[in-house]
Amino acid sequence: MTGCIVGWAHTPFGRLDGETVESLVVGVANDALADAGIAAKDVDEIVLGHFNAGFSAQDFTASLVLQASPDLRFKRALRVENACATGSAAVHQGLKSLAAKSARIVLVVGVEQMTATPAQEIGKNLLKASYVREEADIEGGFAGVFGKIAGLYFQRWGDQSDALATIAAKNHKNGVGNPYAQLRKDLGYDFCRNASDKNPFVAGPLKRTDCSPVSDGAAALVLADVETALRLRKAIAFRAAAHVQDFLPMSRRDILKFEGCALAWKRALADAGLALADLSLVETHDCFTVAELLEYEAMGLTAEGQGARAAAEGWTQKGGKLPVNPSGGLKAKGHPIGATGVSMHALCAMQLTGAAGDMQVKDAKLAGIFNMGGAAVANYVSLLERIK
Repeated sequence: MTGCIVGWAHTPFGRLDGETVESLVVGVANDALADAGIAAKDVDEIVLGHFNAGFSAQDFTASLVLQASPDLRFKRALRVENACATGSAAVHQGLKSLAAKSARIVLVVGVEQMTATPAQEIGKNLLKASYVREEADIEGGFAGVFGKIAGLYFQRWGDQSDALATIAAKNHKNGVGNPYAQLRKDLGYDFCRNASDKNPFVAGPLKRTDCSPVSDGAAALVLADVETALRLRKAIAFRAAAHVQDFLPMSRRDILKFEGCALAWKRALADAGLALADLSLVETHDCFTVAELLEYEAMGLTAEGQGARAAAEGWTQKGGKLPVNPSGGLKAKGHPIGATGVSMHALCAMQLTGAAGDMQVKDAKLAGIFNMGGAAVANYVSLLERIK
């Protein structure tokens, strides 16, 4: 236990036409510091998670956080990137500075502005998170990558359309209670299950309701060492933080096993001295519904090939034995790439302080987070517990 979350902030996710990367960063940075009761002058380090990959003309964005306050000038600031796990990469980088005792307080910000980019360019930008040499020509962009994964899963384990629709319907229902969510409409199982003009097939067996939307948004955390955190208003401790990186080419792996995800969960739970059953909730990376299905198996909730059981029997519903994505997940909340992992941590901190409103899981004590870059290439797990 080397660090704690002591404050957070979160913008709505969606199409934010009046915002820029800079305005999003500045807003959440100031709001998170205010939430923590920390003055800008007391920040030791700034870490910005920003994928970009062509979404923003402004690259080299770490110093944009300094625009939040003159008192942030001359602070150490860096930008980190690890595809769709960029936000968690930023959080874990901040934890390393606390563990090394090179900082007492770290400001972490995650941001992305995607919707101003033409649709064709969005697809090209996202495919940069695949192994371009072998996977760049997959039809349908990154949805095509996961459409291929879904098709292979169906071949190995049978048609899982019912399970994917159950996951989509769950997350859309949960998203209604999330004030930050991009999609706040309970679509119901039947709509998610059946292809229609409003829910067409996108790639392979994946329909529109199986795919997370294109989003703008930002989130921020203030991290502090444990000694400092216990002097502040609230403290959400990291029981564990694990990062596992796997091969980039899908051709070098059994893509249906998400082995990097499984190992990250195994290491984090072992480090924390916990079992999966000890957790009150999980926020997991459902960029596509088939990803959430595979993550049930990788985290050890079900055996390989049996993820559908967790969906069908209601285990992962908000009132189930392990609520998964009570926020609505990426599917309903949205997925502004660099902000996603930071958002997951902020939302779990809200759960553990009883401040999650209509998203609240009853008696939440321990929260797990899985944030993934690429197709289970960058794998980050955090385990959180409130200590004050």
